[in-house]
Amino acid sequence: MDDNKNFEEKISLITRNLQEVLGEDKLCSILEERDLRVYWGTATTGKPHVAYFVPMSKIADFLKAGCEVTVLFADLHAYLDNMKAPWELLELRTQYYEHVIKAMLESIGVPIEKLRFVRGTDYQLSREYSLDVYKLSSVVTQHDAKKAGAEVVKQVDHPLLSGLLYPGLQALDEEYLKVDAQFGGVDQRKIFTFAEKYLPALGYAKRVHLMNPMVPGLTGGKMSSSEEESKIDLLDKKEDVKKKLKRAFCEPGNVENNGVLSFVKHVLFPLHGEFVILRDEKWGGCKTYIEYDELEKDFTDQSVHPGDLKNSVEIALNKLLDPIRKKFQMPEMQKLTRAAYPPPTKQQKAVSKGPAAENDVIVPSRLDIRVGRIISVERHPDADSLYVEKVDVGEAQPRTVVSGEGEKRKVEPLNPPEGSTPGERVFVVGFENGTADDELKPKKKVFEKLQVDFKISDDCTAQWQQKNFMTKLGVITCKSLKGGTIS
Repeated sequence: MDDNKNFEEKISLITRNLQEVLGEDKLCSILEERDLRVYWGTATTGKPHVAYFVPMSKIADFLKAGCEVTVLFADLHAYLDNMKAPWELLELRTQYYEHVIKAMLESIGVPIEKLRFVRGTDYQLSREYSLDVYKLSSVVTQHDAKKAGAEVVKQVDHPLLSGLLYPGLQALDEEYLKVDAQFGGVDQRKIFTFAEKYLPALGYAKRVHLMNPMVPGLTGGKMSSSEEESKIDLLDKKEDVKKKLKRAFCEPGNVENNGVLSFVKHVLFPLHGEFVILRDEKWGGCKTYIEYDELEKDFTDQSVHPGDLKNSVEIALNKLLDPIRKKFQMPEMQKLTRAAYPPPTKQQKAVSKGPAAENDVIVPSRLDIRVGRIISVERHPDADSLYVEKVDVGEAQPRTVVSGEGEKRKVEPLNPPEGSTPGERVFVVGFENGTADDELKPKKKVFEKLQVDFKISDDCTAQWQQKNFMTKLGVITCKSLKGGTIS
């Protein structure tokens, strides 16, 4: 009885909150004989943010279940992922990742002495590994390699060969790290099924794959290092955490794409076993939830207000971030952070002549451009040449927009990539990481000065100075207006 109970507890810990498990029968058969060996890898590119607490809390679950856990800092993968990190910064960023991941684990009470930390280049440049890469390239088709990396490797019009190598290396990592299972987000699913197909072709065993759901960011889409407003940085000050949570998408009663609620489900509940809504007595007083489903039901019924939820998450999150902030206040950590993530180049940032001149340089990142879904279009009641549109941009209520065009002009909407959702950020290539103005001052004419260079290319791609407009899913296009202007 005790052995069976122990087995069931381990299965429950390993699989709770996962979206999918590939190879569950194999997982069970391994656990009947011994503890599971599992690894989680992260490419050392953009700064880790609070969404990284989601895999960290699962690593805590794995350790509670007796698993042997390896954390891989995938520095070579980072180099292969096109446009993410230049080679000269990889060593510094890998150091940053190691310090910050360990600080996160310590913050949530995970004993790091029970973990094994490995860098990809520690073994991926060996003779044996290199030969296996060549062997794999002799059996993998270009189609399969591209398909496997579609959700993970940065997609561009003219992909480099390096991006096609990425899935094969990740598959081989399972063999060279000598693990039974790989853990990652569900966005890695195509790479996991690629590994299951091709590792046996080299005579290696098929592994178990454990997949987390993708936790929404603050704007409702995926929380991304390259989308500033979608994430809370691990080193953000308390006032920045408050400001970002205040702006976060958290529509009353709506649990879909709710990053605030998802953080409670996938981080705070697994870590603490409960969650407390803090609120004034006149609104019902504080309430402790020991089951997430009860909290979700109360939020759906609107007996929990978004403001109270955000405030409670803010306090809980800052408790997790405080020890990380403290560690990175040390001079050597601040020096490492500046070296690993240097500020933008001079042409991309303002030349400061004092506090008021901070944003004098006119660059596309100063515009907060979002994907919008047109809900309705009606003629303006007071002007025949104008239209009134209701547009969903991912906020609690649609926006009302008034527009009009001359009668002889052909007009087409700009189309975001398939799969885009309202509210997703639109950026210009090369200006992904800037901060948008809180308000566009009419006298500055920021939009007007940028709009002069908004054009449609000969292949119907929206551009600024021949640099593409994009979302995280790809380029912005129109149907047929080659050489047209954008307004």
